[in-house]
Amino acid sequence: MRYCVIMCGGVGTRFWPFSRQSMPKQFLDFFGTGRSLLQMTVDRISPVVNPENIILVTNREYYKLIREQLPEVKESNILLEPARRNTAPCICWAAKHIYAMDPEAVIVTLPSDHLVLKEDSFRKSIEEGFEFVENGNRLLTLGIKPTGPNTGYGYIQEGEVEKNYPGIYKVKAFVEKPNLEMAELFVNSGEFFWNAGIFLWSVRAILEAFDKYSPEIAQTLGAPDGVYASKRERDFIDRHFPDCVNISIDYAIMEKAQNVFVKTVEFGWSDLGAWKALYEASPKNSEGNVTQKSKVLATDCSGSIFASESDKIIVAAGLRDYIVADTDKALLIYPLKEEQKIRNIVNELKDRFGEEYI
Repeated sequence: MRYCVIMCGGVGTRFWPFSRQSMPKQFLDFFGTGRSLLQMTVDRISPVVNPENIILVTNREYYKLIREQLPEVKESNILLEPARRNTAPCICWAAKHIYAMDPEAVIVTLPSDHLVLKEDSFRKSIEEGFEFVENGNRLLTLGIKPTGPNTGYGYIQEGEVEKNYPGIYKVKAFVEKPNLEMAELFVNSGEFFWNAGIFLWSVRAILEAFDKYSPEIAQTLGAPDGVYASKRERDFIDRHFPDCVNISIDYAIMEKAQNVFVKTVEFGWSDLGAWKALYEASPKNSEGNVTQKSKVLATDCSGSIFASESDKIIVAAGLRDYIVADTDKALLIYPLKEEQKIRNIVNELKDRFGEEYI
């Protein structure tokens, strides 16, 4: 049977001050559609995976938000992490939970905060990905065809094409976020694709990979028979999950395994990782400015994004490529090209002023 695991426990600090610890970006309605990014993710995958088989993995503090936004999700399908330990422990736990219910399951694992403009193409790609992993011991990731030399994404280099599966290649290499010069070389080569963090595999294949390449996580989460998918699971996780190493699935598994493949896709994707991604994904006026849920009077401004949580009017002049984001607790005025520093600013704010403003 086919399952979907949606990872929705991140904090989203690069979207501060809109994304805060109490209300991370996956729970926000950025585009005024009445649906948060998480709700849009569930809507997008539901035609492919039976909603009864959609598993949400999130931090315990977001349980109330999950219940408010997705009341239709079964209680047993919400896995609450007692601590943040990155994507590898999250995925291992979800796989063990699903294996206890269905040892023959295949899984697509999705982040909860992405934007997809071409949903039909997305669903077709997922269907084809499922068919691929259902017919072999394979770990599959989706690679997005770059639209330009973006330095905010990791890259995947394609190797040999997989016989009988057009558009699927053996992975030659994973590359961390490059500088601009390297990103330009990657894009011009035609061999590199953005790493979307979307994965497909059989539950047996991913658990075998954890046993082989990340045994410390597999052992830490190795419960006695009958614990997973039972009333005893939560107590076991509460006691053992915090002992897991904090590591991403890319480092723990994907960069080590030999049976990793990439399916190259185009479906209008953005990870909405930070303000620049939202700027690029939003409609712009004749000056190249974006206004998000805000009233703006901008004079001699261009290439900037203005956002407010209130009816407050934003008046600005002479801004070039800036972020202006206003909330009840904070006002951010920052160069768009330096958005990657916002995560460090949030850490500094926490050290100087406590958690009230983050």
